[in-house]
Amino acid sequence: YKHTHTHCQTPPLPLSLSRSLAADGCSRTVSSLLSSTFPSAHHGIITDLPLSLSLSFTMGLILHLFMGLFCTAAVVHAVGVDPALRISVFQEFSPKEFPGVKQVRGFHDDTRAFLFQGSSRSVRVPDAAAESVMQKLSGKKEFSISLTLQQDTQTTGVILSIRHRETRLLELESSGQKSEVRLHFQTTAQNAHSHTETLPFTLADGRWHRVTVSISAAQLTLYVDCNRIYERVIPVPLMEIPEDSSFWVGQRNSAHGLFKGVMQELQILVMPHGFIVQCPDLNRTCPTCNDFHSLVQKIMELQDILAKTSSKLSLAEEKMKGLDSCYCERVCVVKGTSYREDQTWIDGCNHCSCANGTVHCERVECPQLECQDGLTPTYVTGTCCRECKPVCVFSEKTLVEGQKHAVHHPSGLGCQLYECREQIMHRVPSEVCPKLSCAESDQITLTDRCCRVCKGHDFCAEDEANQKSICSENSLCVNLDSGTSCRCRSGFRPLRPDSAYCHDIDECAEGRHYCRENTACVNTAGSFMCVCRTGFIRIDDYSCTERDECASGQHGCDENALCFNTLSGHGCSCRPGYSGSGYSCSAVCDAPCLNGGSCISPMVCECPQGFTGQTCENDIDECSEALVQCDLRSTCVNLPGWYQCQCRDGYHDNGVFSANGESCTDIDECKTGLSTCANDSVCFNVDGSYECRCAHTPTHFRTQHCSGDCVHEAQIRHSGETWELERDPCTICSCQEGRVNCRRMVCVCEEPSPNLLCCPECHKHIHTHSSQCLHQNGRIIFNSGDTWIDNCQRCHCQNGHVSCSVDPSCL
Repeated sequence: YKHTHTHCQTPPLPLSLSRSLAADGCSRTVSSLLSSTFPSAHHGIITDLPLSLSLSFTMGLILHLFMGLFCTAAVVHAVGVDPALRISVFQEFSPKEFPGVKQVRGFHDDTRAFLFQGSSRSVRVPDAAAESVMQKLSGKKEFSISLTLQQDTQTTGVILSIRHRETRLLELESSGQKSEVRLHFQTTAQNAHSHTETLPFTLADGRWHRVTVSISAAQLTLYVDCNRIYERVIPVPLMEIPEDSSFWVGQRNSAHGLFKGVMQELQILVMPHGFIVQCPDLNRTCPTCNDFHSLVQKIMELQDILAKTSSKLSLAEEKMKGLDSCYCERVCVVKGTSYREDQTWIDGCNHCSCANGTVHCERVECPQLECQDGLTPTYVTGTCCRECKPVCVFSEKTLVEGQKHAVHHPSGLGCQLYECREQIMHRVPSEVCPKLSCAESDQITLTDRCCRVCKGHDFCAEDEANQKSICSENSLCVNLDSGTSCRCRSGFRPLRPDSAYCHDIDECAEGRHYCRENTACVNTAGSFMCVCRTGFIRIDDYSCTERDECASGQHGCDENALCFNTLSGHGCSCRPGYSGSGYSCSAVCDAPCLNGGSCISPMVCECPQGFTGQTCENDIDECSEALVQCDLRSTCVNLPGWYQCQCRDGYHDNGVFSANGESCTDIDECKTGLSTCANDSVCFNVDGSYECRCAHTPTHFRTQHCSGDCVHEAQIRHSGETWELERDPCTICSCQEGRVNCRRMVCVCEEPSPNLLCCPECHKHIHTHSSQCLHQNGRIIFNSGDTWIDNCQRCHCQNGHVSCSVDPSCL
């Protein structure tokens, strides 16, 4: 076999990295990239880095993590094959429906095999099945084509072909005339073109072969009969498959590249290490060249992003230096009004300030008032505390500045309105009163106006419209019979006796809440709320109960663990027969699983192929249990976990893999010098053995003879000696002048034989007809001269005597 070193073709890299790739191969290039890109991180020490290099070092750690994830994925793939990644072509459609193809028995008994024959056929995969295959394959840079085939000798044919009009997107071809395997595909080069990779190897030899062609980015590998034949660097295939492409099996198109032979288990595997489907015991590399190719591309993308980010950061740092001397003032906006930094203001009964864009308020403390004569403490609209204001005394009533008083005449026909201004009552011009819609009996007279109003008049709405309401945002205006008053909203208490200003009640601090256990009280404006503590869920507004993560499935317990609730959350405990943290549990087997077995559940071992038993302690004897059928030229030999069809004496293995011993071929003992022909006898090779014959030629017939001794079954026999074969006591052999003659034992009815298995017994009822003979089974009588065959023995009856010899047709 021919082998090449493993290389991965990657995008252009810096010179130092290219040298690293050439020297160390795929596996070390990532480390080179990291060390060259992040020089400040070495020997486990991270020096002080600017922001841009800190980002680059972080990306370096991420790339190391990528490498670990790639290897982890490879291990996972080694366990089995995801059905979503396996395309079994002969399950997508049945070729036997096409003329020139019929189903036959294949190399494996459990899957269908198809014989492709004739010089005219058209096996195009139906559109629905072809679309499914091509969708899974499109855009992939890592895939394998795997099949078992028996190609007719010296023929050339296409195994499969995916085409778009006249362009071969992907085609696998085997040429018996040139002893080549060819792979045709399109490349990802800047000027995309068709490329053909030729691998010198003969598949068209009439024998069964298991073949896998694996593509991993820029790496092509050919496996034949579980042997890695070729591994080489190729241009990265361009697997862009248009929707109207066609998929052919056993030919290139409707008229060319016809494959002749049998195909079985044709599969396309969109995954790394596709050869494990046929050869699960072969070693797998980690990462694959496709993984490495993707890593290098990602590193180059990150380097580009890093360069752009570093440039932007440098520009930002320059701008930030200029901003250090600038002061950006933050303002506070309250009820549509903007306040500058450190500015203070009074908002009702709160003293507020703006600090760094945030409003801070404290309750206003009202001072004790001592008003001078003529002034009276009174509340002024828009203020929280009382102020000393001048008053007017009118009709024995004290009125404050701006307060009005109406004087209604007893007759009800006149009214005069007065207003207190600067301690003097001034008459206000009369106004035209609106016509009321209510009956006179429902009309009421007010002290602050001349016009009457109907009962139920909305004084609050009137004050709101005239912007005269004294109730703040946390108090409500309440209509009275002849005016208004203020009432604090729920959750607030008054700051003034008239409830015009109110402040929030902290129900949590004052214990005026209804929050129950497992909750925390949180004060809100005018109310409070009960928040569930960690690990609890809400029942209603005031109570919470323990969160049941186990019942809701909101836990991370292993499927082989038990979940139990705790006060602060939940816990996990592995079930009996399993061990671990509870979040990860593995089965425990008291007796260790032997011969590579795995413990999959308590006291249950999963045995590898070839072993059985509770702990995989028993080797399966494939030979004695008739699980295999070796070729006639070999004998089955049981091995630990396996078996071998070992060539019989006279045969040797030709080196071509065959599970049933078909690779055993005859040894020419005469040419190889393995014969033991003695004296002047001549060696003649026969299938599985050889013969020693005397050299009788017309020239030497009278004068030259064999010296007499014979070699039979590795023993020297003298001329004239007779003996019974150990493996067949009914056969008598003799040596006559160097030649061994073997014949069946001569049986004489008058002389009873000590071995009734060799000679028939003379029937006592035929003594009057002494010329007749009795068959070995004792039920058939033959006359003298009759001949019959029994168990590969040709027997002849002659005057009552039976003579048997080996039938030549059985040899």
